[in-house]
Amino acid sequence: MAHLIDQLGTKVTLPQLDWEYNALEPYISGKINEIHHQKHHLTYVNGYNAAIEQLLSAKANDDIKKTIETQQNIKFHGGGHINHALFWKSLLPEKQGGGQPPSENSALGKQIKAQYGSIDKLIGITNAKLAGIQGSGWAFIVKNVEAGNIIEVVTTPNQDTVTSPFVPLVAIDAWEHAYYLQYQNVKADYFKAIWHVINWKEAEKRYGN
Repeated sequence: MAHLIDQLGTKVTLPQLDWEYNALEPYISGKINEIHHQKHHLTYVNGYNAAIEQLLSAKANDDIKKTIETQQNIKFHGGGHINHALFWKSLLPEKQGGGQPPSENSALGKQIKAQYGSIDKLIGITNAKLAGIQGSGWAFIVKNVEAGNIIEVVTTPNQDTVTSPFVPLVAIDAWEHAYYLQYQNVKADYFKAIWHVINWKEAEKRYGN
């Protein structure tokens, strides 16, 4: 059973980043990114793989109670892995175009203009949502495919992730481990700074698909 997860192809791995750890400075320090990626994200990867092993073992032994117990670990660690993978893709060094708003001619740019009037208005709404998160959680700018592809800002607690009908365009980590080493308890400064390295190019691709 120890290797069944590999045989089924369900094992997840820590993704490589598209940029160096220090590439988002001064907005997010290299040390934060290194710890965040190598420690926190890796914990979710390992936790998810372990939970899947436990689930397969429980099912093989017809252990209904254990099968149920593993569901929360799968949700938490699986969500943590998915959310962080989205987060890394949502970031881009400033010198590579990070922080540059969507093109006004893109589908995303046009939708933002139609709904919010400006990118600054959308950012302000997102920051307000981020500030309202109690404890740990996430904010996502999403496309609602069941509502005419409108753009919404949603938050989730802990490592809960967004699912259908939402398509995530931008993911922002509001857990303390994402900012405390640099911004300490002034999380509002982190929320303001991160927009300098948001990957709107990736968001455009996601919205167009």
